[in-house]
Amino acid sequence: MAQFSRTWWGKRFIAALEAFTDSARLGRGRSYARNNKIKEHKITKGQITARVRGSVNPYFGVYKEPLYKTTIEIKKIAAADWSKAIACLGSKASWVSKLLMNEVPDNIEEAFTQLNLHLLPHNRQDFKTSCSCPDWENPCKHIAGVYYLVASQLDLDPFLLFELRGIERSKLQLELAKSPLGKVLSVAIETEEISPMPVASYYTKPEKVPAKKSLSLKEFWLGTKRLPQTISAASPASIPAIAVKKAGDFPSFWKKDVSFIEVMEELYQRVRTKNSGVY
Repeated sequence: MAQFSRTWWGKRFIAALEAFTDSARLGRGRSYARNNKIKEHKITKGQITARVRGSVNPYFGVYKEPLYKTTIEIKKIAAADWSKAIACLGSKASWVSKLLMNEVPDNIEEAFTQLNLHLLPHNRQDFKTSCSCPDWENPCKHIAGVYYLVASQLDLDPFLLFELRGIERSKLQLELAKSPLGKVLSVAIETEEISPMPVASYYTKPEKVPAKKSLSLKEFWLGTKRLPQTISAASPASIPAIAVKKAGDFPSFWKKDVSFIEVMEELYQRVRTKNSGVY
């Protein structure tokens, strides 16, 4: 667990913590998370609870490894404010399309900033934390360790941040799908899967076509109609690569540290340009 976050949202979550948390405390928290000191954790109704192993210190009379209970709760956005935020997110096609395809746009904070809200933690008041350890500082090293564990969980599921802020993924996507843009994009995304039908043969059955009685050589070589002099360029697809992007930046089968979508975008670009200018 040398690297706690690979995605931009996980890194911004840590950056937000570092902006208003003592660096020494966070450093101890990193070592706790890295050395598997967090025995277990769970997230229930937006609250993070964890059991963290403490340190043996005979100087203070601690001869047996203690186990501390830690809770972290991020301040939830009010339901009325969520309605405003969803309306703002639903007004932009790039935000709606990515969120419906289980992606988090890297500029999503713009929608919340317009409403004087924040999706990512903004200050110390965004957190309500407690730990059963004797350290009076908040956050203690046990809470800081759980912070980094949450950042690594955000890599796997970026919508966890929405849940911690008070709205579940299913409800968010359902409300976005009700917007005018969401209705159009949902039709393109939720295509009905057609099961293959068994047939007697997968080859086209040849048919006899009667030949023309009279054959003009000019018509054979030039055709009966004149070809158009200009060909209009095809318009690009409104939602390109839906099948690739639907699984997100780090699908379950993808084990690399780089984004799967970025790798595929580079591959498609090379195919389009035939690697011109790459080497």
